[in-house]
Amino acid sequence: MKTATKLKTFLIIFFIAIFAIIIARYFIGLHFQKKFSVRPAPGVIVSKVEKSFFYKSIETFGTAIAQNSKTYRIKKDNIVGNLNIVNRFVKKGEIIIALKDEKKIVADFEGKIGKREIAQGVLGSNSLIITLDDLKKIVIDIKVPENYVGVLKSGLKAEIKSSAFNKVFKGKVDSVSSRIDPSTRSILARIIVDNSSFEIIPGQLMTVKIIYDEINQIGVPESAVTIQGNTAFVYIVNVDTAEKKNIKMGKRNFGKVSIVSGINEGDIVISEGVSKVRNKAKVKIINP
Repeated sequence: MKTATKLKTFLIIFFIAIFAIIIARYFIGLHFQKKFSVRPAPGVIVSKVEKSFFYKSIETFGTAIAQNSKTYRIKKDNIVGNLNIVNRFVKKGEIIIALKDEKKIVADFEGKIGKREIAQGVLGSNSLIITLDDLKKIVIDIKVPENYVGVLKSGLKAEIKSSAFNKVFKGKVDSVSSRIDPSTRSILARIIVDNSSFEIIPGQLMTVKIIYDEINQIGVPESAVTIQGNTAFVYIVNVDTAEKKNIKMGKRNFGKVSIVSGINEGDIVISEGVSKVRNKAKVKIINP
């Protein structure tokens, strides 16, 4: 009888011990699961949603021409004094060359004078052509594909560049032809460029970008936008938490996307580290 009682007591203590071990292991496992399952908030770079100019453009090229130009044909043996005219600037009414017959060549407008070479025998070896170019304004005639006829019009802004200068010259569309050239399927337009610095000279090849459909709209970096199927979204940061926002996109320029709807000016969007972010999850801003 005593042996049976001892066995029963032993079994009870044994099962209680086993149960205690199971419970202890459960709570210990739960503790470590919580401890190690909490990952640190991912580091992200953010940017502020601000308005920018977005536009479409037409890019082509053309040759610079002086807006106003005049040539003077003279005889070399009719010139009084030394001929010192190359790269000389004159004002309107200033004497360019004095002649022996008491006549004078006077500048009709302010500009830069120069000498044009003449092929032997064209006007005779005794002849000379003097040029006067008004360089304050330069014009560039360009050809534009006919599919842009609907948007090409006078007054559009233009950006002009040359490989000779590390700068952008400002201009605009001055006029547009009323006809399409059937041989090239293009339309002729004239660009007028501010050249008050006198850097551009006639004959230079210039690249031209015509700006159209320009709008001032909020935008975000392209890297901030995630596209899944027909849905586009960004993450904005509210204090230290990421919040997913579906957006409607517009134009793209210079690595930015215009936003039609979905977020507001002044919002903070995640622009780098987007792949590490989840909706409603904590994030750590690490902007340099």
